[in-house]
Amino acid sequence: MSSKINIRALNHEQMIANFANLGEPKFRANQVYEWLWYKSASNFEEMTNLPKAFRDFLDENFFIDFLEIIFKQQSKDKTVKFLFQTADSHNFEGVLIPNKDRVTACISTQVGCPLNCSFCATGKLGFKRNLSAGEIFEQIFQLNKMSEQIFNRKLSNIVVMGMGEPLLNYENTIKALTHISHENSLHFSPQRITLSTAGEAQGIKKLADDNLKINLSISLHSADNEKRNLIMPINKKYDLDTLKNAISYYYQKTKKRITYEYLLLGGLNDSLEDAKKLTDFTKISPCKINLIEYNPSSESKFTASNKKNTEDFINFIENKNLIVTLRKSKGKDISAACGQLANKNKNFNN
Repeated sequence: MSSKINIRALNHEQMIANFANLGEPKFRANQVYEWLWYKSASNFEEMTNLPKAFRDFLDENFFIDFLEIIFKQQSKDKTVKFLFQTADSHNFEGVLIPNKDRVTACISTQVGCPLNCSFCATGKLGFKRNLSAGEIFEQIFQLNKMSEQIFNRKLSNIVVMGMGEPLLNYENTIKALTHISHENSLHFSPQRITLSTAGEAQGIKKLADDNLKINLSISLHSADNEKRNLIMPINKKYDLDTLKNAISYYYQKTKKRITYEYLLLGGLNDSLEDAKKLTDFTKISPCKINLIEYNPSSESKFTASNKKNTEDFINFIENKNLIVTLRKSKGKDISAACGQLANKNKNFNN
């Protein structure tokens, strides 16, 4: 495979140019592009409107970055976690989360993660590599198929909150999401896609400049620099003032409401003083605050916030007339909840 080219790595213009050099007409590139990005072909033999000789040529010179589902596990709350394997034998996870009349896919953008947030099991894996645009696209496409098979409905929402920091794999992530939204593909509305970042300030500004219609969520977890440094090392690169400036820039450009994710950690970030700092920070734009129950991992040094502190925290925010929800974690029993994705099946770890 090393001598072959990943065909999904070619953009449309590059594909046209490559095929033109072979004497193939422009429409041939259009056909291949449609199979790759709108029909999610897993091999060239599926491309039945291409001449057999041309399919053979493609197979000899290119490969498709197809994913294999090598393990799946269903929670007692019906959440389903999938372990995907790439063509070069790297593993990562994606999750389907059913809720009444909808199904949400939580997708990954990297194998492992370079940020090493202290509450997150994914960070303990270290960083292996970025997922390609084709792999991210294929992940969504396969999760949509699985949703139809398991829950008898297509995906309702996509949250880019799985393994990895999506804004550190910006081009591939956005390319995949753009293709998923195309009318000839899943025709998935960008308004139903939420991208979560740990605070990659430059990426937030780029997202604003590119004027994408997807929703932005900030994985904040503390509005105190000292505490956030402890929880999220990225804060040492982009402190809260830098992050605030990026969020303000994003809102001025897009006028879209921001969502803040805030994991309640007992005795660390769940006091009324922490709640005040959070509400002060969020004044920069219209927002929604999602509080999250902590999901301990076996290596964790943190504990969940107790019931009283959680209720007091919520009441403080509500009294500031802000929208706040407490997100009940799903899939905890199969390590599929927030911060738990870590390729845990011992038979399939990288």
